[in-house]
Amino acid sequence: MTEQLRIVVVAPDLAADGDAHAALQAERSRALRIGLLENGFNLVATLPGDMFLGERLAQLQPDLVIVDAESEARDALEHVVMATREAPRPIVMFTNDEDTRHVKDALAAGVTAYIVTGLAPQRIRPILEVALARFAHEQALRTELAQARTALHERKTIDRAKGLLMQRQGLTEQQAYERLRRAAMDRGLRLAEVAQRMLDAADLLG
Repeated sequence: MTEQLRIVVVAPDLAADGDAHAALQAERSRALRIGLLENGFNLVATLPGDMFLGERLAQLQPDLVIVDAESEARDALEHVVMATREAPRPIVMFTNDEDTRHVKDALAAGVTAYIVTGLAPQRIRPILEVALARFAHEQALRTELAQARTALHERKTIDRAKGLLMQRQGLTEQQAYERLRRAAMDRGLRLAEVAQRMLDAADLLG
């Protein structure tokens, strides 16, 4: 359930210094956090987007990261992207800047959803649910692509090992395949692992 998600908000440190723009941003940030709590979400922390963000996220292990900043705040976004590179998480960015030139860059950097204005509490839940669904879909596509690449690499490795057996032992392709398959079964290894070991040994022996 979305209510059980561990959410971290990344927001600039907006200390009250008499600056009207900073005060407005601080109020937006406060409204966002209140909206999350009113919707029953588990807000575990509000963090600055600095060089220590990766370490803090590793400790907190959030399920979703919300970036609350003007789109000009590239440093904060870059820190978030770097911090989630090894452990990808959905990233939702809220901003008041209506300059859409930044949207493509933000999405390319890894932002799952880029939301311009509109922090009404009733909008928060559907926004986060859509972001989570999109992130899950993208992760599934990445996994599928990685599996396809691995399968292709393994198939090429097996073909090379069969070719080596055919060349050096005068076997047919089917006989070479059966030799590899039996070796894999005897050793409790995958076919591609046996093929790679054979190629490594052949390279070593010359």
